[in-house]
Amino acid sequence: MNIFKFRFTKLTLAFIYIGLILAAVAFGVNTYFVFAEGIKTAANPVYPILQYSLMYFVCVLLFVILLSLLLSSYYAVEGDKLKTSFGIIKSKYDIKKIETIVLDRTTNKLSVYFDGNTFIVIAVKPEWYEEFTDAILKVNPKIEFSIKSKENKKDDEEQK
Repeated sequence: MNIFKFRFTKLTLAFIYIGLILAAVAFGVNTYFVFAEGIKTAANPVYPILQYSLMYFVCVLLFVILLSLLLSSYYAVEGDKLKTSFGIIKSKYDIKKIETIVLDRTTNKLSVYFDGNTFIVIAVKPEWYEEFTDAILKVNPKIEFSIKSKENKKDDEEQK
């Protein structure tokens, strides 16, 4: 099985790390209020119990989702399947249904087109594009691979 880690932008990584820090801080603040105020001061103890429980649930859920994004975001070529994992969201695609792989040099994006006019954009390090396409082409050599290169605009103007 070939695994290719998902490449996040710097801004996305910053948001993920800030979210992890905020979830940990919210957990700590909630814990402080549980011990500082407790449920003794409330007229009805059900509401603070629900409030604190919900806050713990939200903090832990946010932390788990963001951590899973960092640790479990990848593309994998396993057997005749292309597996994508974006944290807790996982998908499988049949490599036999891939028609074309296009590397667009102008946008530096690798796109995989399936029959039925659907496609996905592969977000891995540009150094891994060749290795990724090789892994898919080993499973299905009938896939068309094309490269859209940067065009020289000067040459186009001279031809007119």
